[in-house]
Amino acid sequence: MAKGDDIEERLTDFAVRIVKVCDNLPNTRAGGHIAGQLLRSGTAPAAHYAEARGAESTKDFIHKLKLCLKELNESRVWLRTTTKSEMHSEPKMGEITQECGELCRIINASIETTKKNLDS
Repeated sequence: MAKGDDIEERLTDFAVRIVKVCDNLPNTRAGGHIAGQLLRSGTAPAAHYAEARGAESTKDFIHKLKLCLKELNESRVWLRTTTKSEMHSEPKMGEITQECGELCRIINASIETTKKNLDS
């Protein structure tokens, strides 16, 4: 497995889980709004990460990883909103919210490591 394949796979699996969560939100005005926002922010990180892996420079790599992190952070807020508004149960949302947090930490660590290596 090439370096980064495991993270890209986790991000893709996360996107698939987001799609399923969104498809199961209530067919209400609020449910539709949250589904649209979460669908966009939750499926984007995998694509941003794939773009980062093909970056044209180290600065471009960092920029694309920052976009990935930004979308993950937004997704985390929408996931918490979904749980707190009781559109999905806590047990069902707990795992995906935890995965989102872990992915945030991984991507942030990659950004920080790359920045340090750039400054060296």
